[in-house]
Amino acid sequence: MIKSRLCTDLGIEYPVFQGGMAWIADGELAAAVSNAGGLGIISAMNANAEYLRAQIGRARELTDRPFGVNVMLMSPYADEVAHILAEEKVKIVTTGAGNPSRYMPLWQEAGIVVIPVVASTAMARMVERAGAYAVIAEGQESGGHIGELTTMSLVPQVIDRVDIPVIAAGGIADGRGMAAALALGAVGVQCGTVFLCAEECNVHENYKQMVLKAGDISTVTTGRRFGGNTCRCIKNPFSRDFLTYEYTPEATAESVAELGVGALRKAAVEGDTKQGCFLAGQISGLVSEVLPARQIITKMCGDAENILKNAASLIQ
Repeated sequence: MIKSRLCTDLGIEYPVFQGGMAWIADGELAAAVSNAGGLGIISAMNANAEYLRAQIGRARELTDRPFGVNVMLMSPYADEVAHILAEEKVKIVTTGAGNPSRYMPLWQEAGIVVIPVVASTAMARMVERAGAYAVIAEGQESGGHIGELTTMSLVPQVIDRVDIPVIAAGGIADGRGMAAALALGAVGVQCGTVFLCAEECNVHENYKQMVLKAGDISTVTTGRRFGGNTCRCIKNPFSRDFLTYEYTPEATAESVAELGVGALRKAAVEGDTKQGCFLAGQISGLVSEVLPARQIITKMCGDAENILKNAASLIQ
């Protein structure tokens, strides 16, 4: 059975995190993943304290196992959310889109384990100095906001530069990806796209179908021209129009950012296949069916275990 220090330290059965996907990762999905032995994560996204309290409460109704909350540090409610997490004494917090150092003393005083998502060795070292328990090194294969490095390049470099555990993310949807991440030295994996198609995921059915129908070249990145807001999403009329406008002479960083406002909600909640932004990773083509969260996790870990065991046969 696949085990790592994450299992002992965090009280989980399998070293598999579910990504904190905005408008998707709610209390019900987080509870399902945690009940399946992984670490479910609620997305605080751009929501206020009332929403977050409700989702934390819902997760606690459905599971007595550990779960976490992902904080998007660019959110206008980040300060409010940071204090709610301390009040609620959520066990684990992951962060994205910024440096969480300003909140670390508050969270550490509340006994919260902090695990930031990083896209560079510099950020990994910075949050290590601030007291992070671990980091999630996320490559640009992932859906949503991304950096420049691939998972294969980023993960071993981060491992070589920090003394805290490293979890790999980006381009991982099955046992092969998990085995590769562990071989690089990671102590676990974080997956997002594959959990979009979990039975317990409440995302709009059109979103699930977009992922299920996707192939290996079905995603595209937008927001690269001005930097700071680069996202990977499934190709559709929205992404095509976004890219067309992004590189016009009249486009500015502000107007490009404004173009994406509300587009993820249109995809995840309304299922608008024309004007919605369907964030998903490059491994969308590997996701071919809707499965219970437990089956996703146990199959991934079981396959990874067999791959790593059989790898010895390659050594003569």
